[in-house]
Amino acid sequence: MKEKITREEVRHVADLARLDLNPDEEVQMTQQLNAILDYMEKLNEVDTSQVEPTTHAVERANVFREDVVGPSLQRDSALANAPQTDGVHFVVPKVI
Repeated sequence: MKEKITREEVRHVADLARLDLNPDEEVQMTQQLNAILDYMEKLNEVDTSQVEPTTHAVERANVFREDVVGPSLQRDSALANAPQTDGVHFVVPKVI
């Protein structure tokens, strides 16, 4: 099995990610990344020509409720607990 990722590449990526890997960790990371790529190669061998593409692993229906107009709060009730109002709107500090 030919290495797809070299130890130098692992060292370079670790440096970019600001990871301090010791030599044993570099070897282990190289082996693990190559094992992942080997597995991906095996998956590429599977015939998926008859499999329909999906966007989710599990079929889902719309879970939203109907948008129904209902009664609103009266303005006086909505403004009742506000720290400051002008009688029509909430008054808040200007933020820019």
